[in-house]
Parts: sequence; C-alpha cells; structure tokens
Amino acid sequence: MGRRSDSRKRLIDAAHELIWGNSYGAIRIETICERAGVKKGTFYHFFDSKADLVLAAMNAWWEERSLILKDCFGPEVPPLERISRYINSVADGQIQWHAQNGHVRGCPLFTLGSEISTQDGQILSRIRELLSLVINLFEQAIREAQAEGEIDGNKPEQKTRLLWAFYEGTLTRARIENNPDLIRNLTVDALELIGARPAVLA
Repeated sequence: MGRRSDSRKRLIDAAHELIWGNSYGAIRIETICERAGVKKGTFYHFFDSKADLVLAAMNAWWEERSLILKDCFGPEVPPLERISRYINSVADGQIQWHAQNGHVRGCPLFTLGSEISTQDGQILSRIRELLSLVINLFEQAIREAQAEGEIDGNKPEQKTRLLWAFYEGTLTRARIENNPDLIRNLTVDALELIGARPAVLA
C-alpha cells in the first residue's frame, strides 16, 4: 500500500489509464482503487464520486497538455508550423503507444465525451470547454496563415471545422480499427485539407 500523501495522484493516474484504455462505464471505483493501490475509504477521502475523480484526472491531463500547446502554438512559431507541431506530437504519441501497448488510444476527450454525452453534464461541459480551447488555437493559426498567404481561400471558420473533424475523426477511426497507419500521414493530409500551398507542404 502506497503512502497516503501520494494516494490522490495515484488515483488520478489509475483513472486516466483505466478509463482511457477501457471506458468510463465499465470501470468501477473498486477497480480504480485496486490499480492505484489504495483502499476505498481513501478514495472517498479525496473524491465524492467517480465523476469527481474523472474531472480531476481530466484537469491533471490538461495541465500536461497545456505545456505542449504552449510550445506548439507560441506566437513566435509560424502559423502553419503551429498546427504541424501539434498534430505531429499527437500522432507520434499515438504511434509510440501502439508500439508499446498494442492499441491506439485516440483522443481521451473525444473518447470520454462520446460515451457520456447523455449522462454527466459536468464532465461533458468541461470536455467541451477544453476542446474549444484547442479549436480556437487552430482557427487563430489558420487566420494568420491566410493573412500571410500560406493557405488558399478564405472562410477560416469553415476550414477550422473541416480540420477539426478530420483530425478527431481520424484519431477515432484509428482507435476503433486499432490501426496506427491511419495517422502516419495525419499532418500532411490535414494541411492539404485546409488548402496549404504546395511550397508550405514541401
């Protein structure tokens, strides 16, 4: 049994691993406690419910993800390179995870959000908020790329919707089919979709 001082983090880590790797509905509190190596009473010392734990796990994951976003979408980074850096980092992580564990994980927010879309309003609201933050970064990069002549056409909102649907849809399909090959060219395909000029793609 681990120290009580790190029990909260171990519960959060266990929830993230189990729910992302399996499903929200299929994982019981007892299973999470067993994976974390803590007693059920300790769970309720930190969290009121499984939903409460999931929100904490999501926020902890977002803290780490925010560092990646900050690095990829920094104002000093050229706009299309921001998108490329981020999608590359996600695709590389998915492919590496598949090589180590035998399955594609997909997007944790999309996976969880699809499952609980009619169940838990608080979790769903947080998922929508976090997804919107990334969508807004994509749109800002597209707008700036258009202003610099790196993307053909206009309608940045429409291009953002297409990019986001393609990005999340491909990750979800790769998870369903457990096929990392679907995301090996994700960045190039995404840039072509939004009309990046040939010189940029090269």
